[in-house]
Amino acid sequence: MARTESNMLPLGTKAPNFELIDTVTNKPVSLHNIKGEKGTVLMFICNHCPFVKHVNEEIVRLCNDYRVTGFGFVAISSNDIENYPEDAPMEMWRTARKNNYPFPYLYDETQEVAKAYDAACTPDFYLFDADLKLIYRGQLDNSRPGNGIPVNGRDLREALDNVLSNNAQRKDQKPSIGCNIKWKK
Repeated sequence: MARTESNMLPLGTKAPNFELIDTVTNKPVSLHNIKGEKGTVLMFICNHCPFVKHVNEEIVRLCNDYRVTGFGFVAISSNDIENYPEDAPMEMWRTARKNNYPFPYLYDETQEVAKAYDAACTPDFYLFDADLKLIYRGQLDNSRPGNGIPVNGRDLREALDNVLSNNAQRKDQKPSIGCNIKWKK
């Protein structure tokens, strides 16, 4: 399994706006629709990646724990569905339903949103503050498929807790590691 790291978009970057179709509701969703009062978590994920499958339960748990505290959540899949049909919108719908995703699961058909965020892998996590400035990007936690470390969302949870308690974010943010985004040729 390929291991690609996050590109680590510069902290302070303003979140690029987008409007994509939610594969569950079949309705357009924009960044401003999902923006949270305290902050917004944007995740690049996909259906087939073993790294995403490894953390699916925790991202659902994390979202359920923090959305009630004022955070917005959204997941985006940008993979080339011609070569990876298991990541097509109907399969995204199935994955969202099976895992009870409490967040919109958007399809980035043109891959422009992934490019705007300099996304590199799945999963890739971004936390923006209330003004949509990037304050955390990188890994969910240190767990990877097969490494024996439990999935607990520690790094992203710490970043969210720092927002809630008005503490500074860590400077030593670690990149996520996962499958590379499947770019169109």
